[in-house]
Amino acid sequence: MFARTIFTTSLVGLCIIGAGMATKPNAHTGQDPVLDPTLSHTGQDPAPQRAMGSAALTTTRLVTGLARPVQVVAAPNDFDRIFIVEQRSGSTGRIRIYNLDTDTLNSTAFLSLTVSTSSEQGLLGLAFHPNYAQNGYFYVNYTASNGDTVIKRYSVSSDPDVADSGSGYTIMTIDQPYTNHNGGWLGFGPTDGYLYIGTGDGGSGGDPGNRAQDITNQKLGKMLRIDVDGGSPYAIPASNPFVGITGDDEIWAYGLRNPWRCGFDSETGDLWMGDVGQNQYEEITFQPGSSTGGENYGWRCYEGDHAYSTSGCDPQSTMTFPVWEYSHSSGCSITGGDIYRGAAIPSLHGTYFFGDYCYNKIWSFRYDGSAVYDYQDRTSELAPDAGSIGSISGFGTDAAGEIYICDLGGEVFKIIAQPTDGACCVGTSGTCITIPESNCNAGGGTWLGPNTACADGGCEPNNCPQDVDGDGTVGVSDLLSLIDDWGPCSGCASDTNGDGVVDVTDVLDVVGAWGPC
Repeated sequence: MFARTIFTTSLVGLCIIGAGMATKPNAHTGQDPVLDPTLSHTGQDPAPQRAMGSAALTTTRLVTGLARPVQVVAAPNDFDRIFIVEQRSGSTGRIRIYNLDTDTLNSTAFLSLTVSTSSEQGLLGLAFHPNYAQNGYFYVNYTASNGDTVIKRYSVSSDPDVADSGSGYTIMTIDQPYTNHNGGWLGFGPTDGYLYIGTGDGGSGGDPGNRAQDITNQKLGKMLRIDVDGGSPYAIPASNPFVGITGDDEIWAYGLRNPWRCGFDSETGDLWMGDVGQNQYEEITFQPGSSTGGENYGWRCYEGDHAYSTSGCDPQSTMTFPVWEYSHSSGCSITGGDIYRGAAIPSLHGTYFFGDYCYNKIWSFRYDGSAVYDYQDRTSELAPDAGSIGSISGFGTDAAGEIYICDLGGEVFKIIAQPTDGACCVGTSGTCITIPESNCNAGGGTWLGPNTACADGGCEPNNCPQDVDGDGTVGVSDLLSLIDDWGPCSGCASDTNGDGVVDVTDVLDVVGAWGPC
């Protein structure tokens, strides 16, 4: 006993000196060290720097089984829910609520309306008043059973998940001569608070009534702008371009064929319009937030940048042409989209997403006010984790600025960053696989962080063999364990270097790892 005490005292003294002199290696956390990532290697070559706007993306399916979803909308500052517009099921159009915090679709519709069942008609658009939290007002654009377009205001009930179906107040009706080209979008300008309404040219083909170019007693083929707070049912903003001169006061811009899905940039106030083409070209029309209105976007005189039927048209120089077009070799019916202003994928900031209904294509680009750049075909990249994206009928954003995609077949998807792989520890036996965090957590594993690798050893059962007694700290108690096992000791915990003998080399190994481990 006396000899063991002397030996222990001497050894402790030696350890104190050695611990002061030793350079302790970084404890392994399963991730590369934060301050100096060159100190350890994950087993993978560093990923190449990606170009701006090309962050790896994918989509995740949120919900299926809907009835012809065409739009996703969020109420102002409501970060917990999105509202999905169902065009129609039979003669009923509905607004459904999807809860982002619980990933559930409410079984009871927010609002149900009787709508036309013809062709492109039904419940087509939804917009929440900027002061929805205070007044509970929201506005819908639908085609009634008689085929006319109706803009109507409703109020939410005492239940925030259910509208007051009896509160409908008609703002505007527009006669529709045909069952196609009804437009259907509406939205509040983020800078002026006015309600904008996109209307198609009335349908048929080739705009036989020249409605898009007619600005007198003709609201079709237009972008309208009204003040729903200044009068009953509405007032005309004094700054509308045709106030006091020839032209309907409600008209903000004209020369549109069928603006199918439009959207404001919440940051700049720019308005993006996907305008469906006739026979050859699809186009994206852009109006800067600084616009004073009055633009003529060219239809029926021009389809995209190309002459269509120019007889009786104003000079080409008076028209505003699209910032982007594509021919029918790439698609046949554009679905306008949205600008990404979310926080989850910073590299996408300012990127515009749009798609084609016929070809199931999704593209993106950026626009600097004069030229398009960073154009990308995103179709393959955005293949979802479940289902498939087809018949792209609409886009939308939540209150945080994240983008969603509607599939007319009944699905809604969300654009997300491609999950990063990392080492996932399964059980306690050292089993390790490399998968994304969500997959690891779903299987009950322990994820060691992005870009970690199984080769790092983070999943080994004992990643700190110097902690002989397993108390999380290498200290005197571990040295005492070495003393007790001194000598030949194959397979015992005190043999920290695994050479079959507990001796001075194990002591030095312990000293080198002194402290938390």
